[in-house]
Amino acid sequence: MSNHISANRGDFAKVVLMPGDPLRAKWLAETFLENPRLVNEVRGILAYTGEYRGKKISVMASGMGIPSIGIYAHELYESYDVEAIIRIGTAGAYQKEIKLKDLMLAQGACTDSNFMSQYGLAGTYSAIASYPLLESAVKHSRELKTPYHVGNILSSDIFYDHNPKSWEKWAGLGILGVDMESYALYAIAAEMKKKALAILSTSNSFLSTLELSKEERQSGLEEMAKIALETAFDFA
Repeated sequence: MSNHISANRGDFAKVVLMPGDPLRAKWLAETFLENPRLVNEVRGILAYTGEYRGKKISVMASGMGIPSIGIYAHELYESYDVEAIIRIGTAGAYQKEIKLKDLMLAQGACTDSNFMSQYGLAGTYSAIASYPLLESAVKHSRELKTPYHVGNILSSDIFYDHNPKSWEKWAGLGILGVDMESYALYAIAAEMKKKALAILSTSNSFLSTLELSKEERQSGLEEMAKIALETAFDFA
């Protein structure tokens, strides 16, 4: 057991899919995994391990925000011999060519968080994905003919921004969109010599009023799930 996960060593696969929402983790495990087994439910953070096409795969929720995913990613890598975490979440689009349900494959992540201050670096750390995972996700996106965009995202600590126009500066630098977790995942993976990737489904756009419903965010993201599972299969 680690501080926040009650599973035993060996309960997790080498590759873990990590949605933010515990109910999305439950949906994904029950929909796509064979013989899913609940291995954690501490603080309502559900985790399951089962099989996908004969390979052991795990699914675990991260909760919301950089502090939450920072805890769970660290403990999975350190205490449970996890080698790769694939975040599967939602993001808001900053670019007009990105449509609802299009995928953002986060090649890198910027942040407005203070997360990296703990390392005492004399500069700004660029958090990037593991290229083998990214390459696999691109391949499977093409095979499934799913619209996708590869590039840089923003992982923000702020959901309700006091300055509603602040996103425009990030968009001007080509940032695809915004989530609240990926930067910490990439930084922790780099520190611990592990693999990480964020596959994000576009849930809304900052250039329109269109957005996915709560139900679609929770369980209507089949294409993202399939691409993440196929990518996990390549590394399981």
